[in-house]
Amino acid sequence: MSVILYSLDGCPYCEKAEAALDDHGIDYETRWVEALHSERDEVKRVSNQRSVPVLVDEEAGVTMGESDNIVKYVETSLAER
Repeated sequence: MSVILYSLDGCPYCEKAEAALDDHGIDYETRWVEALHSERDEVKRVSNQRSVPVLVDEEAGVTMGESDNIVKYVETSLAER
């Protein structure tokens, strides 16, 4: 399984997404992003937005933002694999 979480150090929304992944034992790679929105080119490239967190589930072809959406996806899709 190839799951990537784009995250910003100290971001409470990112921490919420990380906690959901950790709580369900999901293996994932964290890609740390720059603090300045204008420098988040990689996040923009994969998600068409510069805000974080962004979760990429390469196996399912899913890319999403918003911590609440990510938590729901983790609980309903990733945890069941």
